[in-house]
Amino acid sequence: MLLALDTATRTVSLALHDGAAIYAEHTWQTESHHTVELVPAIQSALRQARLSPRDLTHLAVAQGPGSFSGLRVGFSVAQSFALALNLPLLAIPTLEIVAAAQPPLTERLIVFAQAGRGRVCGAAYVWSAQEWRIASETRIETPLALFEMFSAPHTPTRLAGEADHSVYQAVHTLNATRGRQLQLATPAWSLRRAAFLAERAWARFRDGESGDPLRAVPFYLHQPGVPHP
Repeated sequence: MLLALDTATRTVSLALHDGAAIYAEHTWQTESHHTVELVPAIQSALRQARLSPRDLTHLAVAQGPGSFSGLRVGFSVAQSFALALNLPLLAIPTLEIVAAAQPPLTERLIVFAQAGRGRVCGAAYVWSAQEWRIASETRIETPLALFEMFSAPHTPTRLAGEADHSVYQAVHTLNATRGRQLQLATPAWSLRRAAFLAERAWARFRDGESGDPLRAVPFYLHQPGVPHP
């Protein structure tokens, strides 16, 4: 049984997934209360699934980009479980979790997450070999700058991520005045769910990755131009 934890932003999610079925999944919005909310939520999910920590065999955590405090909480809890129970742990890039939830498309995909101070972090993806693959560096910009950077005039582009007023305004401005054809995925398609994090982790474990918990490190994106790990 794999426990997946995502605390990269104010959208927090966890899931229990045995590689074939999802036993529990909880996703909620927090007001930066990751520290006090995460462990009780894990305990609740284990009880609902009639499991104990000793039933866990694998772990996964959202790697970032994301908030410093949010990522720190997720990694602290995940590594504590890994070291206490001698379990493998994989860190999966935050944006990859949202990309994994999107349907196959011929157009480009831009995935983003809130980064605070009116900015978002994001990257472009393309559909290749039956999955979404990152096709750009990861940037932190205003929504307007990021979406314009990773789109082209008169070219359909799908956006998926945590949308607020600034995101909706950027989409409207670019479509209305700069020749873009941006389509924002609905909230259900944009939600960053730990079940997709778990599936990405299972795929990597099956490909032979060991999941050394001491090698799992967060990815902090502090400024434009920092490449994706």
